[in-house]
This record gives sequence, C-alpha cells and structure tokens, in this order.
Amino acid sequence: MLLPDGRTVPDLRLDPGVVGRCRELAGRVADQVLASVQRRTTVSIERAVLRLLGFHAAGPGGIPHVNLMVDQLHARGLLGRGAAWWLGYALRHGAHDPDRIVGLFAGLPREPPPLPAAEEAALRDEVRREARAAAGELRRRVAERDALKAELGTAPRPHKYLIVATGNVWDDVEQARAAAQAGADVIAVIRSTAQSLLDYVPDGATTEGYGGTWATQENFRILREALDQESRRLGRYLHLTNYSSGLCMSEIAFAAAWERLDMLLNDAMYGILFRDINMRRTLCDQHFSRRICAFAGIVINTGEDNYITTADADEAAHTVIASHFVNEGLARRAGLPDRLVGLGHSFEIDPAREDTIVREVAQALLVRTLFPEAPIKYMPPTKHKQGDIFFSHAYDVMADVVARLTGQSIQLLGMMTEAMHNPLLMDRYVALKSADYVYRAWKGMAGEILFREGGAVERRAGAVLGAARELLEEVARDGLPAAIGRGRFGDVARSETGGKGLSGVVERAPDYFNPFLEILEAP
Repeated sequence: MLLPDGRTVPDLRLDPGVVGRCRELAGRVADQVLASVQRRTTVSIERAVLRLLGFHAAGPGGIPHVNLMVDQLHARGLLGRGAAWWLGYALRHGAHDPDRIVGLFAGLPREPPPLPAAEEAALRDEVRREARAAAGELRRRVAERDALKAELGTAPRPHKYLIVATGNVWDDVEQARAAAQAGADVIAVIRSTAQSLLDYVPDGATTEGYGGTWATQENFRILREALDQESRRLGRYLHLTNYSSGLCMSEIAFAAAWERLDMLLNDAMYGILFRDINMRRTLCDQHFSRRICAFAGIVINTGEDNYITTADADEAAHTVIASHFVNEGLARRAGLPDRLVGLGHSFEIDPAREDTIVREVAQALLVRTLFPEAPIKYMPPTKHKQGDIFFSHAYDVMADVVARLTGQSIQLLGMMTEAMHNPLLMDRYVALKSADYVYRAWKGMAGEILFREGGAVERRAGAVLGAARELLEEVARDGLPAAIGRGRFGDVARSETGGKGLSGVVERAPDYFNPFLEILEAP
C-alpha cells in the first residue's frame, strides 16, 4: 500500500464490507454524541470564547479574568445565552476593562429585561466584528507558523517524538534544544500532574511542577520561540505539542493555536476514563476544542493507547480499533480533515507471550490500513517495562522496528529507564540514536515484505476488526454513555451523570450566541 507521504507498507487484505460497516456504525455514534453536544455549552467553552476575544490575562491572586466573568454569569443562571452576548452587553454599557465587566456581571439580575430588537441586533453585530478581527489575527499567527514550516521543511516520517518536562519551563527549553540537536522532530511537554482536574488555566511562566510542566499560554510562547530559533539554526522545522484535555480542554486549544503549536493530545475518552471527568462536560469541550484545532491546522493526538495499559493489550485490541472509528467520526464532524486526526495506539502486548511481534504487526498495520491519511501516533511499551535497562532498550527498539515497517507517522521514543526516574539527557540520546539506526536499516524493507494470504498476520487483523465491528454494533444500539458505563473501553466504567465538572455543563438557551461557532463552522 502506498501512503500519501510516498512510503510503502505491506498490503493487508481486509473485508471491505466489515470496514464499511464499522464506519457506518461509528458515524451513527458520532451523530448521537453531536446531537447531545449541540444542546449544551460549558464554562470552559465560554471562557475560551472570551479568551478568543482578547481576555488572556489574570487578575489579583492569579485568577484568570475569564473565570471571574464566567463564574458570575453561571451563578446567576445566565450563561446559557453565551458569554459573548454578555460581553456585548457589557461593552454597550461602557464596561471595557475586565474588572468593570466582572462588576457589571455581578450586579445583573437573574432575569434581565430583553433588549429592543434593534439593540439586540446591534449588539450581536458588534461582537461578530470583534470575533472576525480575532479570527483574522489567529489566521495570521497560524500562517506565520506554516510559512516557517514550508521554508525549512520537516524530517521524514516517522517523526521522532520526545518528551521533555522538568517542571521548570526554562529547563524545558534547554532540554528541548538538546533533544532537537540529537535528532528529535517533535518536542512534547507533558503537563504537571493532575492539571487536567483544574478548572482554570494558570497564568504566566512557571518554574515548579510535579511530573511535568504547567500548560500555560506563556509557557507555550516561550517554548515555541525557542524551537523556532533552533529550527532556523538546524535548518529543519521542529514541532511542538502539549495537552488539550481535562476541564480546560477548550481554553488550552485556544492558547496552543494562538502560540502556534503543531499538535495537541486531545481526546475526551482519556479524561472520562482515566481522570473521571464527566462525559457530558468533556465531550462538549472536545468538540469546540477540535473546531479550534481544525481552524488552526493543529494535529490532534487521541489516547486509545491508554486503553491497553488498564486492559490486556491482546484481548482488548478491538476496543482500540472501535474507538479509532468513533474518534474519526467525531473529528470529521468537528471539521478536522483526516490529515490532522492523529489516532493513537501502542506496543503493549506482554513480551512474555509467544508471537507477540505477529500480533503487534497485525495491529499496527491494521490501524495504518484503515486510516491511510491519518498521522498515526505509535506509543512505545510502558506497561511491562522492567528495571533491567538492557531488556528495556531492546524492547523499545522492537517498537521502533514495528513503527518503521508499518508506516506509523509519529513515533514516541521509549526510554530504557521508563518508570524508574525522569529520563536523563543521555537516555534520550540513546533512544534517538537507536531509532535513527532502525529507520536507516529498515528504510526499504516494508516495500519488500508480503504477508501470506490467510496467514497469522491477516487472520489476527481480521479477527480484531470483526470484534471491533461487534463492539460498534453495541455502542451504536445503546449509545456511547451506556458502553462507557459497562466498562467497554479500558475496563473502566463511568456514569453519564458522575465525574468531575458536571456542574459546569449548561443547556443552551434558544437565543444562545457564540460568534466563533459561526466562524469555525463556516464551510
């Protein structure tokens, strides 16, 4: 099979009827989710709208202005009309700076009298003009990023994806430069532990963090500026990625778009299953954040790789494929073309079993074949890593081989000291060196290999695809919330009305106003 980027991977014979049925069922699931999403908004979506309209900063005590504004509206039951409408109301009443706007919102009655029709129309037109100007500036910033990428060019795929996250953004800059100089193509800055559960985005540059670095707009700016400098010095474009998930998914998507990031980990299912975030909340936030990503040309990375860290990777392989189909459907309905839908999976079958490479190749090639235009992100082994760093390194190299053979697009490089401590610079250097060797050594092999018809790889891929279809039949029949409630993904069960953040979900009023949805949804 010839991929859109010119690489060849071995052909995998699949039943086109089963593939078509999977897409049909996933489309039905995505439409059910979208119908629910379109009835609601959230505090994070409305804060993102205000950020898009220019309110990026924080006030006294580091509390973001957008939180102060939206909290006042939400407390009075007024948020269903949309924060943009109320901002227009404030502007027409002479409140322009954040403190005055918050004060005006705090004085609103729970049922303000309606405006005359002409004044209502003028208010909406004024906010639409502001929104169009903001969207124009965002387009300009995205074009600046894309121009640099076109000028310098990018490395061939698989892109070597390396994590840096010390807690101190300035140390991250130095580690990112070092990783790039050693050959990394994508620099990922993982968030400080549990930031996904904060219902606000911290402000400014940060120098402390546990298990990662705070995702803030200023930290994004600092790292993007440093990588642009390093890109010019090295003569190749360096990608930057972070996390747009959790309770502030929409706001982080805005900050990333504004500061010209290239990729975002963006998947509501991850938050639902592994952070116990309410599914209504995060599915709404995901849709709006993906609208922003589509507008800004940001590649999303989905989190199906996480399912097989809590469930058995061999037995639960079909849940990854089923989720991929649903994620594809949801992404397309948010305006994302397939070239921006970075579906994720991982090399996680227990290495103590026999014939794991047959099964790993079958899974990786199945994903690649089903989604030929998607920039697939392949995760290294983590669940079965050991303290034996020599075995650990060999294990990671096998993942690199599978990634090269099956045409993955983004390869997160494993570290020999995985789960022992934060990787040292030398650990990253060794990972990059071995990946470079594998990519050179296996460069043309994928075009030389033919898998036997009816053989182990084909049988395994067909069985996984068939099981995915059966799961999608259930999900389409009963709905995604019911399937999650039964623990069908990752062996983790969640309730539609449970989890964190449900209080931040608001039914849209009949006159709900969000000028950015009008812009982002425009054909």
